[in-house]
Amino acid sequence: MLFSKKAYLNCFFGTLALLTPQIVFNVARLFREKGFERTSLKYIAEALLVELMRRGVDLVTAEVESAYASSDDPFERLRLCINAHLRALLLDSDAVYVLLFEWRALGPEAREEIIELRDQYESLWAEILETMIEQGVVRKNVDGRLLRLIGLGALNWVATWFDPNGVHSLDAIGDLIWQIAVDGVINKGVKA
Repeated sequence: MLFSKKAYLNCFFGTLALLTPQIVFNVARLFREKGFERTSLKYIAEALLVELMRRGVDLVTAEVESAYASSDDPFERLRLCINAHLRALLLDSDAVYVLLFEWRALGPEAREEIIELRDQYESLWAEILETMIEQGVVRKNVDGRLLRLIGLGALNWVATWFDPNGVHSLDAIGDLIWQIAVDGVINKGVKA
């Protein structure tokens, strides 16, 4: 053991004040189920990871819902939602990034919970796009599910190459993605 049990406990309890009640309850549950001796740092880290991912889903959902509610124009709503997703992913918190790229590190039970939360978020986008299809804003011959998967894939992949000090701002990237959507799937004959 690298640290004595006393040093470990002092470090652990010294950081409890920084942890949210949910994280503390999750760790307490681990201690109860496994006992202190059998609760490894990996189990504690997974509890932290799950909590970060929950927060990431909550954050990106709130951002996109707020963006959607901020305009009545369906074209502008899509642009605002795209940019809100990118901001939540890359500027507001590392939790959304962690959610996207670390979920495979979770054990089966935790992974199932996070996939369910991810699916709930994706259903928000499905609803946004289906509404646009029903309104005739998105062409009727466009598969909403495929549009959602490709769209979120493109948005999420920005996290792998975006440079905040680079040539393009996050809003410029979001606006280009929006313009690609407008040019590719938007029915331009519909009045907003």
